[in-house]
Order: sequence, then structure tokens, then C-alpha cells
Amino acid sequence: MEQGKKKLEFNIIKNDPTDGHKGFGIGSLSLENITPIMVDVESGEVWIELQAMHARSKTERGVRYVKSLEELLTDYPNEDTKKYWIIWVAVDRKPEGPYYAGVTACELYINRPARRGYKSMPEHVNHMDRAMKGQVIVHNMEEESRKNLAAFLKQHDEGIWDRSSEELKEEFN
Repeated sequence: MEQGKKKLEFNIIKNDPTDGHKGFGIGSLSLENITPIMVDVESGEVWIELQAMHARSKTERGVRYVKSLEELLTDYPNEDTKKYWIIWVAVDRKPEGPYYAGVTACELYINRPARRGYKSMPEHVNHMDRAMKGQVIVHNMEEESRKNLAAFLKQHDEGIWDRSSEELKEEFN
């Protein structure tokens, strides 16, 4: 890691924002425990990208989204289109410490020269929700990307990985 660069950490659930309140905010979702991770399929690079939560990641900036993947691939040169994965990681806490509670993967396609891209917003929202509910959906990823993501999650904090469920670990094998 370059000196002077801040190490990005996973968001871990903090205190209940509605603690003590009886009305306002009850039933609302807290996104404090969700961390977006990006995987560049071509290079194998994996990184935490907090701005992806609001579609403002460095990868997505300046890109207009088209309605379908077919439109992107037919209207713009295929060789310029890169595939990424946005991974929604939910971290929860148990008495022993934090663990990866839910991990889901969604596709993202970017054609940088054309400044166009494609992602299914309903899929992203649903997968974020499923990660928050503790589901693991990574079987849709190609094997190499899944291995790179697993290595990143283990390397980032082995304790969090060790405390995670066996179901989650098996999904990466």
C-alpha cells in the first residue's frame, strides 16, 4: 500500500439510530453496515469503492447508462466495453466480533471511450437488500473473479472471514 494513502475499512454496524425514539425513523433501513466493493474482471483488481453506493464511483463517473446490455453492445464497439462486478458486502457483529453477514454480486458494464454503460438498477437494489438480509449470491460470478474477491475478503481482515458462516465460505469454493 502506498504511504500516505488511507486504508479503507468495511462499515460495521454502529448504534441503533432510532434508539430511544418511538416514532420518526422507525422501520427505516440503515446502510451503515453495507460496503460496496468493485472487481475489474479483466485485470482482477479488487477494491472498496464507497462512492459506488450512490453510483459515483471513479469507474461510473461521467457515464450515461443505456437501457439494456444489448443496446450497449450493439451501438458501441464491444472491444471498448469492460465488465465489472459491484459486490454488496454486509458486515454484522456477534459477541466474538464482526463477520461478513451477506455478500451479493451485480454486473456493471462500462464503455469508457463512448462514456456509456449498463447496469440493472432493480438488480442492484435487490442485491443490496439481500446482502443486508444475510444472503450470499456470488454463484453468478465467473470463477476467477470469485477467487479474487474471496482473497480480498480474507486478506482485508482474516478475523472477519473466520467468523463468517460456513455457507458464505462454501459459496466462494
